[in-house]
Amino acid sequence: MEEFDTHDPKENNALLPYIRKRSKIIEIVAARDIVFALSQSGVCAAFSRVTNKRICFLNGSPDEVVRSLFYNKNNDSLITVSVYGSENFSALRCKTTRIEYIRRGTPDAGFPLFETESLKWPGFVEFDDVNGKVLTYSAQDSTYKVFDLKNYTLLYSISDKNVQEIKISPGIMLLIYTRTSSSIPLKILNIEDGTVLKFFNHLLHRNKKVDFIEQFNEKLLVKQDGENLQILDVRNFQLTEVSSTEFMTPSAFIFLYELQLFLTFRNRSVAVWNFRGELVTSFEDHLLWHPDCNTNNIYITSDQDLIISYCKADSTDSFSEENGTLGQLGLHSDFFPPVSR
Repeated sequence: MEEFDTHDPKENNALLPYIRKRSKIIEIVAARDIVFALSQSGVCAAFSRVTNKRICFLNGSPDEVVRSLFYNKNNDSLITVSVYGSENFSALRCKTTRIEYIRRGTPDAGFPLFETESLKWPGFVEFDDVNGKVLTYSAQDSTYKVFDLKNYTLLYSISDKNVQEIKISPGIMLLIYTRTSSSIPLKILNIEDGTVLKFFNHLLHRNKKVDFIEQFNEKLLVKQDGENLQILDVRNFQLTEVSSTEFMTPSAFIFLYELQLFLTFRNRSVAVWNFRGELVTSFEDHLLWHPDCNTNNIYITSDQDLIISYCKADSTDSFSEENGTLGQLGLHSDFFPPVSR
């Protein structure tokens, strides 16, 4: 066990006063033999797991505030998303740096990404590790663009002011359009080339707000305020409903693609559902520590057979800490009914 510290008054002296203040760690990324830690103030540091010492800081200028990190396994690099004081912290800037350069202590060898894109708020950039894609949105001209995560080449663009939201799942993208009083237009695209696979209107209850619309392969999940959960198979439009008393709107989802199941998080509790609308299991003795159910505090193994989460101390878990416990929840086949593939 080692302890790393991103705060260094001497090294950080060149940074803006706000940035160099000690603050809590909000993100940790491990890439090969390097651990990256990002503080809430925007300082990002790289530490060697070989020497157990800090290698370097990734803030390239005194006014750079790093907002998020993404390890791109496609080309073994770290992508930082930052804002700058010189731009009033209003525009996102992306940079990629090879892990080998960071290991050498030369993070300046990286280069900027998506320089032609206007990523001012409410613009955004989203990294899709499953499909190997990057999605950007420019609010200036209401344009979405999809890039290849391997080499950052532009694949296609979507220019449509009526698109309200985009959801990504393996192989496809769901475009959610501006709703009418009684329906919401939806379009499903092939994520590789933007080809339209389906375009249809999903009927809604009038004057009821939409809590969420989620896409999981061929399954569409729609929930309105106070209404039943609807699970629509977009291949044959077969509809399954789950009573609103059984399924209440969660604060977050995690889809288990290998198991064809999904997790819901609500008020510190975790539940597992299948796409027939059945509650597979609820972890009654598993109370999450954070009330906002932030999925960043949940780790699921790549085989999706184990969940590790940070729980309240009164949960019956095996790994105790000062303020809580690290809970392990098995997701093996004997835990769930057989899954049809």
